[in-house]
Amino acid sequence: MCYDIKASLEAQLKRAKHKGDLGAIDEIREKLIPFTDLPLHHASGFSHPELLIYTDRQPEYPEVATWGLVPHWVKDEIQIKKFWNNTLNARGESIFEKPSFRDAAEHHRCIIYVDGFYEHHHFNNNSYPFYIYRKDNEPLALAGLYSEWTNPETGGKLNTFSIVTTEGNALLKKVHNNPKLQGPRMPLILSESSKESWLNPIENDKDKMRIQQLITSFPEDKLDFHTVSKLRGKSYKGNVEDISNEVIYEELEF
Repeated sequence: MCYDIKASLEAQLKRAKHKGDLGAIDEIREKLIPFTDLPLHHASGFSHPELLIYTDRQPEYPEVATWGLVPHWVKDEIQIKKFWNNTLNARGESIFEKPSFRDAAEHHRCIIYVDGFYEHHHFNNNSYPFYIYRKDNEPLALAGLYSEWTNPETGGKLNTFSIVTTEGNALLKKVHNNPKLQGPRMPLILSESSKESWLNPIENDKDKMRIQQLITSFPEDKLDFHTVSKLRGKSYKGNVEDISNEVIYEELEF
């Protein structure tokens, strides 16, 4: 699963900066960043933070979106509140089948750039948070789905997204051992070669198969991890800069 992330402004602007358009970067900082919750040193999807996504409709210029996909067919805000927490993640193997994600999977895919993500390890009836990130410290490009919902009463629009997940690799199998889950999961991390393919439109069954083939585990040898301070409960420090710093738990053999 992927319910906890770290997303700095620098990571979120990675794709836009790659094009080298300084004017566009200034415009993003001025017009979009004030409407986000950045920087997110630690954010839980259940708080539905607002951050930047890069969509298939404008791949190089980000949009502000809220974490927790709201399909276009949701009736009202009351239904959103009942629905939201169940669409933080989209299981990659079934995105073309589930009613909540099917339309977005076919027509509205996006990328979310983050510094890393957090998962919990269970040991002796306690849970220990780990921070997982790229060894080269480059941002992770997470595959996502997005949806634009129109409020039928006000006409206002709500842009939302979900993070696609896949089977956990060897590293995640070691860390993410929640006994209540059927095997470890991890966000779908796109490689350099697969980013554009993820955003390219689907026009036929061959294109759909292309997308399905991208839903694989990221190589564990490109990732690193360490334990961090508690992300839940009274000892949680909140969205502070040092939340992703390493913390050693002597009782944890890892």
